[in-house]
Amino acid sequence: MQWRVATDIGGTFTDIAYLDNDGVVHTGKVPSTPDRYARGVVNGLKELAKKQSLLLGRMNEMVHGCTIATNAILEGKGARTALITTAGFRDVLELRRIRVPRLYDPLYVKPAPLSPRDLRFEVRERVGADGRVVEALAEDDIRAIAETIRARNVEAVAVCFLHSYVYPDHERRAGDILRGLLPDLFITLSIDVLPQIREYERTSTTVINAYVGPPVRRYVEEMSADLRQAGCPAKVMIMQSSGGTVGAASVMQKPAQIVECGPAAGVVGAAHLCKKLGIASAITFDMGGTTAKGSLIEHGDFIYAESYEVGAAMSTAGAIAGGGGYALKLPVIDISEVGAGGGSIVRIDRGGSIRVGPQSAGAMPGPACYGAGGDAPTVTDANVVTGFLNQTALAGGTVAIDAALSHQAIDRTIAAPLDLDLHKAAYGVHLVANATMVRAIKAVTTYRGRDPRDFAIIAFGGNGGVHGAGIARSLEVRRVIVPPAAGVFSAVGLLVAKRAVSVAGAFAHELSRLGPGAADERFRHLQMQAARLLDLSANAVTYRREVEMRYVGQAFELSIPIDDLSFSQKAKKHLRQLFDDEHERRFGHKFDERNSVEIVSLKVRAEAEEDDVPAQLRMSARQRERETRNVYFGDAFGILETPVIGRAALELEPASGPLIIEEYEGTTVVPPDAVVHRDRFDNIIIDLDYERRGRP
Repeated sequence: MQWRVATDIGGTFTDIAYLDNDGVVHTGKVPSTPDRYARGVVNGLKELAKKQSLLLGRMNEMVHGCTIATNAILEGKGARTALITTAGFRDVLELRRIRVPRLYDPLYVKPAPLSPRDLRFEVRERVGADGRVVEALAEDDIRAIAETIRARNVEAVAVCFLHSYVYPDHERRAGDILRGLLPDLFITLSIDVLPQIREYERTSTTVINAYVGPPVRRYVEEMSADLRQAGCPAKVMIMQSSGGTVGAASVMQKPAQIVECGPAAGVVGAAHLCKKLGIASAITFDMGGTTAKGSLIEHGDFIYAESYEVGAAMSTAGAIAGGGGYALKLPVIDISEVGAGGGSIVRIDRGGSIRVGPQSAGAMPGPACYGAGGDAPTVTDANVVTGFLNQTALAGGTVAIDAALSHQAIDRTIAAPLDLDLHKAAYGVHLVANATMVRAIKAVTTYRGRDPRDFAIIAFGGNGGVHGAGIARSLEVRRVIVPPAAGVFSAVGLLVAKRAVSVAGAFAHELSRLGPGAADERFRHLQMQAARLLDLSANAVTYRREVEMRYVGQAFELSIPIDDLSFSQKAKKHLRQLFDDEHERRFGHKFDERNSVEIVSLKVRAEAEEDDVPAQLRMSARQRERETRNVYFGDAFGILETPVIGRAALELEPASGPLIIEEYEGTTVVPPDAVVHRDRFDNIIIDLDYERRGRP
């Protein structure tokens, strides 16, 4: 019997999920191995195969998610990257955009470009915005630069010429010359990465692709080699930031497309869950070992970011929050991410306040309670002290916990310096972590003109269930849903993800003057391109169309889905209305007909039609003995003797909190002023019972 599996590497754990022929999901959780992540994946696969009596040699596909590209940027461990650009545009990466994340900080320093100035080179060539060649490419410049690059131990080269999206020949020729002279280097062209307007965003995205290219390529090659060595011939499919999967070979050519692939998988799983439950819209809250992520499901589907930044204290999208990272203008699910997870290190700042993250204890040495040499307190240690987490072991007993080490670390670093009771100090850390993570939720709701109180929260990740109710209370959200296998839910998302790609192209036209057929023809071209990337016939693919639009004179645009809308005069009027409505919802205002609207680019998302995922996923049954332990729920409730149960012990009828629900994949905390039940799909449903504060 052939079988497929999903693997998701996090900062602390590597998660495994396998779907059997009966629709039952089997999961595994093993420590990540940062020295060679593939080793942890193989360890997890061997453990799963042994438990399920499966043969590694019969595994035909592994769908994978990872943080290798993100970590390369965050840790500054990408390739030594050179940039070749049009004469006069060497400093585009320095100039960036005028926005900064801290408006009133005169000492704010922008992040250093991923390509340093001494590795940025200018070439004589020029193309006008209309695609007309103003100055021919000086090929001798390219050859001279190649010799300089060879002498400076460069690993990757990004090429980005002005207006190459309307005339790509100069970039193509430069790429041919560089690959001939520097065959061992990773060469990437902007026309292959982002053939759209915006010189800074296009340059930044191309440089990111080059910067993460060598580490991603090494990672994928190591993964494939370790799988073969273990006797596993599986084809490796990798999640993209856009929510679809592609083959490993495609990822090695365009690695920037997987910068947010791990978080994207969880959102894909949440969208699948929403469709199953008949929920139109929800907030996703994914808290792992090193970060917490927020995203939005709206009208049954995830939302894409018009712009995205990675590498800042909070990776995010949108025109309101941002300016502190590197622009990545590729199809990315709108996910906001902050450096607050179970392994985030806790400290007291110079002002005497508790701070959480973004530094993390990671998998090794991990939180103090792991007993692996780490002595810095973390959010996990605080949750052990409060009693939210098991006092002896996590992950079904696979990770031993020494609660005394957590008590010592929190007391030494937080409680004693602030002269606080130990439990109050630990609960304070819990609340500060919640406040930090609320920023991620607001970035995808409030900043988009959405009221979080209108949504339910789907909480997952290893720590999502521990903090989900607290996050909901901070946002006045009334319902929290903790799905089956919540602790490995991103791996489950990989199992239900479809093969999909997103392609885009520049298309600068004022809407009112757009002639019939021009946009439709361009869309057909993009659809054929997407089908080729999926290696499928056009009949086996479904397409979703979007247009990026803005008022004439604006600097940023909005993406408007149009489905099968053709560009007739009537349709153009309807499209203008769709844009006006979204602009008003996002920014609180819209302009009248005297302000023209223009299209900037067209987008197509193509999905493979095959879908062999069962309509209802079920978890393998795991029983747990009922017990109690003392848990501190803050000043309002103090220490309460709290039942600790398994998911299977929950009934369809609501039960009152407090409750702790412990599973192999994670823990869910139900506070005293909440009720909880298990629905027919095995989801934990927490309803917070508090005053509506004027809400109907």
